[in-house]
Amino acid sequence: MRKLVFGMNLSLDGYVAAPGGDLGWGVPSDELFQWWSDRVGATDLALYGRGLWETMNAHWPTADQQPGATPAEIEYARRWRDMPKVVFSSTTTTVDGNARLVTGDAIAEITRLKAGDGGPMDIGGATLAAAAMRAGLIDEYVLVTAPVLLGGGTPFFPVLDGAVRLDLVETRTFPGGVLLTRYETRR
Repeated sequence: MRKLVFGMNLSLDGYVAAPGGDLGWGVPSDELFQWWSDRVGATDLALYGRGLWETMNAHWPTADQQPGATPAEIEYARRWRDMPKVVFSSTTTTVDGNARLVTGDAIAEITRLKAGDGGPMDIGGATLAAAAMRAGLIDEYVLVTAPVLLGGGTPFFPVLDGAVRLDLVETRTFPGGVLLTRYETRR
């Protein structure tokens, strides 16, 4: 069975995006950017909700060809393009690159993918991850918490029907006061 990991940058008050979808508050240090790049390199399959897919796909397919692209950005762009992706959307009609589109039941497809062979899967996008959380499909949570309060926006955690018990498996600090905490779901 494959492991399903939900990890994103978030504010101290628990938001992955500020009101209006603004992500400008979460610019990573070089060290944190490398950490995210290494995660992408180790991910066997990425599961994206439509919103996050559109954000990522608008930039990373050609980011390595932009004037002034850093070696780290070039590496991340290559890794992101190479990583197989599944995009879940009821409104998108096509996806490109190394991605396939699922327009039907996301939970059924995620459950099927988890039951298969292969390495770890990352899930991204608050709405898609919320559905997977409610279905009990997330095996690991990676919170990369920035020392900023947004006061509203898109929450990392949805309202749940009951408690989800977690075990802390890693902590790490990054420049700028960013704290990584990694938890496994207690089964």
